[in-house]
Amino acid sequence: MMLNAKKVDTAKGKEKTYKLSDGGGLYLQVEPNGSRYWRMKYRFGGKEKRLSFGVYPAVTLAEARQKRDDAKKVLAAGDDPGEVKKAKKLASKSAGVVLNPFKEVALEWHRLKSPKWSVGYATDIMEAFEKDIFPHIGLRPIADIKPLELLEVLRLIEARGALEKAKKVRQRCGEVFRYAVVTGRATYNPAPDLASAMQGYESVHYPFLRANELPEFFSVLKSYTGSPIVLMGAYLLILTGLRTGELRAAEWREIDFDNALWEIPKERMKMRRAHLVPLSRQALEHLKKLKALTGAFPLIFPGRNDHNKCMSEASINQIFKRVGYGGRVTGHGFRHTMSTILHEQGFDSAWIETQLAHTDKNSIRGIYNHAQYIDGRRKMMQWYADYLDSFMGSV
Repeated sequence: MMLNAKKVDTAKGKEKTYKLSDGGGLYLQVEPNGSRYWRMKYRFGGKEKRLSFGVYPAVTLAEARQKRDDAKKVLAAGDDPGEVKKAKKLASKSAGVVLNPFKEVALEWHRLKSPKWSVGYATDIMEAFEKDIFPHIGLRPIADIKPLELLEVLRLIEARGALEKAKKVRQRCGEVFRYAVVTGRATYNPAPDLASAMQGYESVHYPFLRANELPEFFSVLKSYTGSPIVLMGAYLLILTGLRTGELRAAEWREIDFDNALWEIPKERMKMRRAHLVPLSRQALEHLKKLKALTGAFPLIFPGRNDHNKCMSEASINQIFKRVGYGGRVTGHGFRHTMSTILHEQGFDSAWIETQLAHTDKNSIRGIYNHAQYIDGRRKMMQWYADYLDSFMGSV
């Protein structure tokens, strides 16, 4: 059967590479990591050969079919389409045409990856390329860019004092080079080797509290007399390990009280992957109290002046500031606190990383992890809630 757009778009990586045929020699090769490549199998001079037509979705099904039809015309004329393709590349190079400029490959990589990112993250990456990379090496053939050439561009960013940004831009450039390598447009990725030659950047973690600081903190937090909605939001943030943005934009439809689960849709997650959060008894108690206050609205934490918008980004951190902990802890810092305590207690690292919605470096395994560890994470998060309660009860 011929392929259709839905079959191509929903093709997922499996344990081994597999193919989806479209007929006429054209097929989609699906790799374990989910990458999808257009290929065409044909015979010339009694030998079986293959042509590469690009990567989906940068190359659509219709475009791949057109490339197949063009190759068949070359075959019908008695020529080898693979050799004709090589000859055209050589002719373009001789005519001064830039083959596979870095900018072209980077834009293609960005189009391929950005559907999985948040809009803000995708925009930040493109702005960095347009400001700091494209003006210098955007028109250079990606296969010709040497390590020193890339290093000189990155050092221009460092010269502004933007060391963290230089590190991140190097990493993104590395992803573009890696994409060029797997798509046959480069043979070497120079970016990783430059790390030791750069000034380096030591990540500044969000301020966080250690276990021995928690009793005093919770004692002071009880003295807060401002908005009960924001206060319960702070407690839920601490009890669940969510990012502040994930919590603020929460909707009541995401909460399953019967099964004590909070399912956050992929559209609201940083890495565009749905996230299941097991809820402890304490977390459920806070949600039930909130239901009485904001249950009439879609949002759990509606804005004070506009109920169609969520509470402001600074709301929870303002609580910590008002009780005297400004600069000592942030909402995000409690993720670090949770991770530290749970690791010290010997809980499975995979459970902890999944609870914090960190990306699994094994892309196939990571697809399933958000549900795979629910039972273990449920026990772990109930232990953590009881642990925090013991501090609160001791003051």
